[in-house]
Amino acid sequence: MIWILLNSKVLRSLMKFPWKIIVKFLHFFFFSFFIFMIFFTEKDILSTTELIWSIILNSTFTIGIYYLVYYYLVPNFYLSQKYLVFILYSFICFLLSSFFRILWEQDLFALDFNQEAVYINFLYDVYIYHAAVILVASCLGITKDKFLMEKKITNSEKQKETDYSIVPKSKFNPHFLFSILNSIHTASFSGSTKTSDSILQLSRLLHYLLYDSEKEKITVSQELSSIEALASLYQLRYNHSLNLAVDVGNKDVFDRIEIPSSLFLNLFQSALQCSQIGENPDSFIKLTCKTDDINLFYEIVNFNGNNSMNFNEAESGLQSNTAVIHILEKYFPEKFDFFSEQEGNNHYKTIVKINLYS
Repeated sequence: MIWILLNSKVLRSLMKFPWKIIVKFLHFFFFSFFIFMIFFTEKDILSTTELIWSIILNSTFTIGIYYLVYYYLVPNFYLSQKYLVFILYSFICFLLSSFFRILWEQDLFALDFNQEAVYINFLYDVYIYHAAVILVASCLGITKDKFLMEKKITNSEKQKETDYSIVPKSKFNPHFLFSILNSIHTASFSGSTKTSDSILQLSRLLHYLLYDSEKEKITVSQELSSIEALASLYQLRYNHSLNLAVDVGNKDVFDRIEIPSSLFLNLFQSALQCSQIGENPDSFIKLTCKTDDINLFYEIVNFNGNNSMNFNEAESGLQSNTAVIHILEKYFPEKFDFFSEQEGNNHYKTIVKINLYS
């Protein structure tokens, strides 16, 4: 029973249910068990009336001991890592409660132990009963704390997953979208044939952000399509003057390969921001994605025309790398390589290699 209460797998299963209901059920279950112990151990030495009074009085006494350990000793000493003090007070509680019960039961019910064996059994029953009460109260108190910690960790991990999933969306601020719409509006007056294509690319990007990015996995083709759409819209915004190249391999192969959504888009967005492309004429980005049927390769090389990145750019790059590594560790444990470093003067390279079939 103690192993069940403290086992982490059991706790994870229980976390699917409301923990307060579970704790209340365990209190009720063990309280019923204690009543059964009183009945079973004293039914042969007490009359029916005395047995009923014994159950009532001992149950009340048990509740006091139980709550003393559960609500006071465990939180104030065990959870504060004062283990020796906790053991000492628990032992004192055990001795006092056992001796008090032995004395008042003999006086109240005028117990007459003619045989020494009967008296010894009575003492054993009392000691075992109170030891069980204190042990169960301690285990439940510790389990509750451990359960809440597991719950907190689980919620934290879920929140982290949510935070990582919204990283790409957070970088698409309204100013960017308004700029794109304004560029499309301007191009429409000049009679440009690329206006319809720009609207199509914007539609693809919005579809990805609203629908595909919510999925757990998408095909590499879908991911690359969103990157190409974003690259095309950046070109539109800066009048097709950007040194931005996207080189992808056989898209038919990529239709059969699935990856977590936003995995590659995260890195591309980070490269757009860190390179300051569009603001510095010397900046460039080159993206390559290919596969050899066993491994999937994704590489981004970008050049920042300035001498160094500012704090916001560096923080954005770190955030994207952290998000990508977290996703890779979750979906491709021990099956990926991730490299992201500065190479030469203001050149930055990021490489992701994923083993698809090992």
